[in-house]
Amino acid sequence: MKKAMKPIYGGQAVVEGVMFAGRNHSVTAIRRKDRTIEYFHVPRQVNSKLAFLKKIPFIRGIVAILEASANGSKHLQFASERYDVDPKDDHTLSEAKKEESKWSLALSVAAIGVLSFLFGKFLFTIIPVFLANFTKPLFPSNLAQIFIEGAFKLLLLLSYIYFISLTPLVKRVFQYHGAEHKVINAFESGAPLTVESVQKQSRLHYRCGSSFILFTVIVGVFVYMVVPTDPLWVRIVNRLALIPVVLGISFEVLQFTNRLRDVPVLRWLGYPGLWLQLLTTKEPSDDQVEVAIASFEELLRLENGHETTKAVR
Repeated sequence: MKKAMKPIYGGQAVVEGVMFAGRNHSVTAIRRKDRTIEYFHVPRQVNSKLAFLKKIPFIRGIVAILEASANGSKHLQFASERYDVDPKDDHTLSEAKKEESKWSLALSVAAIGVLSFLFGKFLFTIIPVFLANFTKPLFPSNLAQIFIEGAFKLLLLLSYIYFISLTPLVKRVFQYHGAEHKVINAFESGAPLTVESVQKQSRLHYRCGSSFILFTVIVGVFVYMVVPTDPLWVRIVNRLALIPVVLGISFEVLQFTNRLRDVPVLRWLGYPGLWLQLLTTKEPSDDQVEVAIASFEELLRLENGHETTKAVR
């Protein structure tokens, strides 16, 4: 008799908290200034057209990305508006303060960078094209240009993540990112969802969005081999036009490596993405893990058909 597969849950770190998403619900838990945990719940809306598209290979990845971005923005806004507000001021928060919180959201999302998908993908696609073109007198062949372009893209990505990770705000977000992975790893391995047990888990996970971003760099190198690199304007147009293609293939590669993570020898296919997560995740504190566990347990209650018992907004 086959062992029943556990449902697949996703998540993302937010300012001072973690969001988890299931089939029917998404929940964020954040740590408030008074050390209490506050929750935000968004039921997932079923769209029959999107549900159909999410069954089509290479298209489903793009749909999933757009859907996750739309849902994630709601949770990011909740976290940014609430985490730095003293709970005693909840009912007296001025409009000016609310506006200030909205600006802090924009700055936070921009600082995280990797999660700012559309803007970031555009920049990390176009800038390497110009940088590689400067080396054309030394490396004129199309193949050399494609590999140099990929190398610049990887260098820009790693440098950007490293430098933003030095800021206190982003460092804490990356710690919550690590907490999110630890909770998912504990759940998928059947370990107890306690702080002590979860802390023993790895902060890396095969299905992470960070891995996806790295795969877009690798996949892009191979996709670009089938289109011309000259003249420069054609190269730029091709890169922009092929963004959906690269994203669709990268999503399938991510899913493929996740299915192989327990297969000896083949599991190394997902290692490049795990290595990138050494930058995008940090070891969380016990308090941060506690928030991640609270968020996930609340999601499980809702997914199992139980009414929430938590204070939600």
